[in-house]
Amino acid sequence: MIAGKQIASLGLLAMLSACSFAPELKIPEVPVAEAYKEVQPWVHAQPADQLPRGPWWVLYGDSQLNALQDKLIANNPNLAAALAHYQQAQAYSDQTRSALFPSLSANGSAGRNRVSENRPLVPPNANIAPTYSAYSLGLQASYELDLWGRVRNTVKAGEAEAAAAETDLESARLSLQAQLADSFIVLRGLDQQLQILQETVDANAKALSLTSTRHDAGIVPGLDVSRAQTQLDTTRSQLEQVKAQRAVVEHAIAALVGESPSQFSIAAEHNVIALPQIPVGLPSTLLQRRPDIASAQRRVVAANASVGVAKTAFFPALSLSAAFGYQSVSTSNWLNAPSNFWSIGPSMVFQLFDAGRRKAQVAQAQAVLDEAGARYRGVVLGAFQQVEDNLARLNHYQAAAEAEKSAADAAQKSLEFAMNRYREGAANYLEVTTAQAQALQTQRSLLDLNVSQLRASIDLVRALGGGWQQEQGALSQGKELGRES
Repeated sequence: MIAGKQIASLGLLAMLSACSFAPELKIPEVPVAEAYKEVQPWVHAQPADQLPRGPWWVLYGDSQLNALQDKLIANNPNLAAALAHYQQAQAYSDQTRSALFPSLSANGSAGRNRVSENRPLVPPNANIAPTYSAYSLGLQASYELDLWGRVRNTVKAGEAEAAAAETDLESARLSLQAQLADSFIVLRGLDQQLQILQETVDANAKALSLTSTRHDAGIVPGLDVSRAQTQLDTTRSQLEQVKAQRAVVEHAIAALVGESPSQFSIAAEHNVIALPQIPVGLPSTLLQRRPDIASAQRRVVAANASVGVAKTAFFPALSLSAAFGYQSVSTSNWLNAPSNFWSIGPSMVFQLFDAGRRKAQVAQAQAVLDEAGARYRGVVLGAFQQVEDNLARLNHYQAAAEAEKSAADAAQKSLEFAMNRYREGAANYLEVTTAQAQALQTQRSLLDLNVSQLRASIDLVRALGGGWQQEQGALSQGKELGRES
């Protein structure tokens, strides 16, 4: 009979320990399209959604960019701070997990004590020594019976927060890598602008020399010389302005890779960086690829578990404790059987009245869950917007670049015609300066569009959640995103 009651009691405890007051986990629903609206008419490779993040920046084919990315991982202070934050969250998760197991502590003391001879409840003539020695050595164990799931939900929340911090670290890494790649693309674009402006300065200087010679010969008026000088000085001013922009971008890159801008420099290069092919995939895979989406989802899990923790405050907390040790007033008989002591038994704490504090804590936890769900939906919708934005930019910038290339070729021919007409005396120098300004403007506009396409491709990689493994065929490199034929 007694054994049956004990088994029944153990069964009841087991059933209670399986209880959890956390609500059923429901990740907020977000409308997901079957395909991206802006993909057509682009043709893209199809990546697998769970592949590890690869060095996607190698698509741009610049060894210096690759080396700078390595420096960023090793030296960037913001990335180091994100790593430390993740380590804090992981350590907190380990702390919460320890509550699943009993705690065991040891204690010991040895000392000389004196009590008051006039203390209460002591007979006046009692022959009791006021001083004595006390020696103690023991072990104490305690364990909380997780009847309502408080400990388990606390552990679940801690693990979810640690997982969210890990994806925050991945998100920070991706963001910094994309920022570095973007700055590097801008720097290379400025290098090409400097080359165009320097070539234009040289051409304008030759035109000024020609105009001065013709003026000295009495063929053209001094107005032509003034116009040629104005055009030359204007281009020189633009050249210096672009040099200033390049210096600022170079300083920003130095800060990203953790170096002093005063001791950092990147040599100018004029190689054209090819526009790579970006594997887009389906909108549904974006929910699994983006680290910030994963982070928001895991915070919903953590908030959901925290609601269960708050609800357990309405129920009693039950724990088991045990102690065993030795006590004596003398070292000679300290560790023998008569000096031992022990205790074992359960304890319960149940709060009867708190003026609504527990109810408010549950309401607070529920509001945190609602906030986490709303933030998750916002992150997902923002992710879809970013992908569509950059696909649209790639689509329309490509068409704009084609038109601008035609305009630049036509402007260059116009300049050649104007110079020939001027040499033959069939036109004044105003026609030449107008053609020079148009040729320079179209060349710089074309370069800006090419750089904008590269920057949009970097933003698209970031919006898609990073790179893919090259052996899977997703990292395919081409001169530009291919159009359907």
